[in-house]
Amino acid sequence: MEHSSPKSRVDVVVVALGSPLLVGVYEDGMLVKKIETEQKTSEALPLIFKEILQEFNVEKIYFAKGPGSFMAIKLVYIFFKTLQITTGTKLYGCEGFVFNGDMPIKAVGNLYFVKENGKIVTKKLSGEIKAQFSLPERLDNLACSEDISPLYVIPAVKA
Repeated sequence: MEHSSPKSRVDVVVVALGSPLLVGVYEDGMLVKKIETEQKTSEALPLIFKEILQEFNVEKIYFAKGPGSFMAIKLVYIFFKTLQITTGTKLYGCEGFVFNGDMPIKAVGNLYFVKENGKIVTKKLSGEIKAQFSLPERLDNLACSEDISPLYVIPAVKA
């Protein structure tokens, strides 16, 4: 009779505020696997997590809860909240700025989300700012909390 070895206990980080979608798998707080895709979040996330859950025992998920794409934020929240309810996985929400060095995050047109005096606001910026998101190499200083509520910051539409 074959005995399969127990699955490694891991934590996962997901950044789905723009393209590419980033997913990192962490063992003992260190990045051991990185998944990056240009696919739509709605198509990629279920397939990526099917694979991760087959290979690993996921204990905690840290995810960017906004600001950014309204639809991506909503989709990611519903996906992970469902996973939490069905598996008991612990969830932690992080501001998107944690994953891009506090750079502006594209909203719409030439409007960007920026953080000023601890508050997220939208600002019109000239020229395209391409702030790249990245996964941390380690989890020990990741600024996240148990507040997983989506961080919707919807800019005013001006005529």
